[in-house]
Amino acid sequence: MSNVLTFILGGGKGTRLFPLTQYRSKPAVPLAGKYRLIDIPISNCINSGMNRVYLLTQFNSVSLHRHIRQTYRFDRFDGGFVEILAAQQTMEGMELYEGTADAVRKNIRYLQQKGIEYVLILSGDQLYRMNYQEMLQTHIDTKADATIGALPVTRQQAKGFGIMRLDDEGRVRGFLEKPQTDEEMDIVRTEPSWIESRGIPAKGRDCLGSMGIYLFDRDVLLDLLMKSDYRDFGKEVFPMSIRTHNVQVHLFDGYWEDIGTIRAFYDANIDLCRHDAPFQLLDESAPIFTHARMLPPTRCDGAQITQSLISDGCFIEPGAVIENSVIGLRCRIGKNVTIRNSVLMGADYFQSDDEIAADHAAGTPPVGIGEGSFINGSIVDKNCRIGKNVRICPKSLDKLPEGSPLVMEEGVIVVPKDCALVDGWSLT
Repeated sequence: MSNVLTFILGGGKGTRLFPLTQYRSKPAVPLAGKYRLIDIPISNCINSGMNRVYLLTQFNSVSLHRHIRQTYRFDRFDGGFVEILAAQQTMEGMELYEGTADAVRKNIRYLQQKGIEYVLILSGDQLYRMNYQEMLQTHIDTKADATIGALPVTRQQAKGFGIMRLDDEGRVRGFLEKPQTDEEMDIVRTEPSWIESRGIPAKGRDCLGSMGIYLFDRDVLLDLLMKSDYRDFGKEVFPMSIRTHNVQVHLFDGYWEDIGTIRAFYDANIDLCRHDAPFQLLDESAPIFTHARMLPPTRCDGAQITQSLISDGCFIEPGAVIENSVIGLRCRIGKNVTIRNSVLMGADYFQSDDEIAADHAAGTPPVGIGEGSFINGSIVDKNCRIGKNVRICPKSLDKLPEGSPLVMEEGVIVVPKDCALVDGWSLT
């Protein structure tokens, strides 16, 4: 697979994931307690034997750089790498990326390296497991110039996707962004029998949604980028390539989720807690890789834990009740704390006993969740200091009180990174 080069698009400012992206880039947002979003596409690449990877980013990328540097190291005989290509200042000026295609164009010299035949374009904020070798085989078998990942969806789901119209050979002939009416969907409808002829049960699905996963012949991509000033793959480059090149679809029928909003991020994490989770973190044939932190095992003492994910290095004290929640690295959860339907991202460091005592003496809650607190339906970002008997329960709220340190997005409460809530603070 040394002839395949992968570009992972790090995304823009991540405004729809604010405040989780206030201090970090979108691919660096923690996932499932111990991972980061960027670990998903990189792991898919490694498991597919495609280990020549460039990550394109420009916003709040310090923690992302650190994670990549500490995690993805290949031996010298392998030839693999994961390198970050950040927007940078050149002799011509500030070369900020102005879209997904523009980001690749501004790094076109890496495409022009010797020995590259195919280029895989991925997003850095999606949750799924895919073997890209199968997509490459589809690309080769159909003699495609470009191949796009396609997910069968219902008409209701199609309203949130770019939908493709195919001919009988699987070549993409049309594209409609987020159709809303039956008339529009009829234009891009795919016969369920065609889907089933490819070995995928249609189950009433008659639309094919774009997954934002593209595979190009290298020379075709160079031609598309150099002969246009288009800035976006999904909205401009892909529709243009349909008119001028043989673009095929590669059908995918597994779990796939775009983690682009607070609600999507929250729902995906909570779904991972289920014993019948739609996406399984455990798969020995295709593991998810991340930074090995060498943390101690989590210590639980008289706690009641149900259908939850507990990460390494946590301290959970007697009487704590944790239900349907994700508990991140180094979490300290005090006595008689109740956490339900929530995502706790944990902490970047352990506090010593002396530091905790000093916080108490100063009237500042230590990092963690204080005794007797209640948290429901919320996301608590890293290094938060939740005091004793704090109550966060947004169910009856339409909006937050003016001046609240918390953020509410799509009905989900977010406690921003490094936030401190004093003893007895309440939001109900």
